[in-house]
Amino acid sequence: MKNAVQTGDVLTLTAPYARTSGQGMLVGSIFAVCTTDIASGATGEAETLGAFELTKLSAQAWTVGALIYWDDTARNCTTVASTNKLIGVATAVAQNPTATGRVRLNGAFIA
Repeated sequence: MKNAVQTGDVLTLTAPYARTSGQGMLVGSIFAVCTTDIASGATGEAETLGAFELTKLSAQAWTVGALIYWDDTARNCTTVASTNKLIGVATAVAQNPTATGRVRLNGAFIA
């Protein structure tokens, strides 16, 4: 196939805010996890697919398969939908309180 450009699981994106390796970010409709540190406004590589341990709202308990959303204001994962963006599902139980949870990414948020 001559029109394929890449698999799309790792993209070069411009960070809307400073991020360190392993942190999530929302770029338009793309949620991705940075593979390196990226300064605000700089470009860098970020993964859009896979399972990652990400920061979460500490006061929540997660169950396996729970829908996980990105709170772009707090810059963490949550089970609260409201105006947050759906990014994936929990792949492991996360207790209340814990600072991180495991998330399988969808590749793009679903409105």
